[in-house]
Amino acid sequence: MKVLIWLREGLWEVAVDTALRVSGSDAEMVLLHVTSPEVEEVIRGGMAGLLGRHRTAPTRVADVGPAAQRELFAAARRRLGRDCVELTRRGRIEREVIEAAADADLLVVSRDGDRARLGPHSLGPATRFVVDHAPCPVLLVWPGTAPGLSSIPPLPPGDRPPPPPR
Repeated sequence: MKVLIWLREGLWEVAVDTALRVSGSDAEMVLLHVTSPEVEEVIRGGMAGLLGRHRTAPTRVADVGPAAQRELFAAARRRLGRDCVELTRRGRIEREVIEAAADADLLVVSRDGDRARLGPHSLGPATRFVVDHAPCPVLLVWPGTAPGLSSIPPLPPGDRPPPPPR
């Protein structure tokens, strides 16, 4: 069994823990991290605005991403506590995750949206795309404790189910 774990900053721990819990000791574990070129552009633009367009930034943006990615992989590998494959991709995040999952038996994904209530808003746009288009089964996990059923909005008045028979 090949288990692909999508690593994202702030969400990866629960994905790794869940993958360990549900897979067998013989499962091939693959850690996936995707970098978006759009994020680098936002950082460059922000630095240019803060430092002025003609000043050199103290740290090159291109150097920050790979170093942070290496640290993320190292931390995830330690938490996993077993051999794994590290897969780095760069591009449109949701598309890269889908392509990486093409030969996986299971994709482990953490919810990244509204954590206060159950429902579709608990998934960000990239995660929603991945869940809808994954070519393999997806295990969707909550980072932290899932909200209670009381967080689901009530049915509209005309849609109330009939009372149970007596």
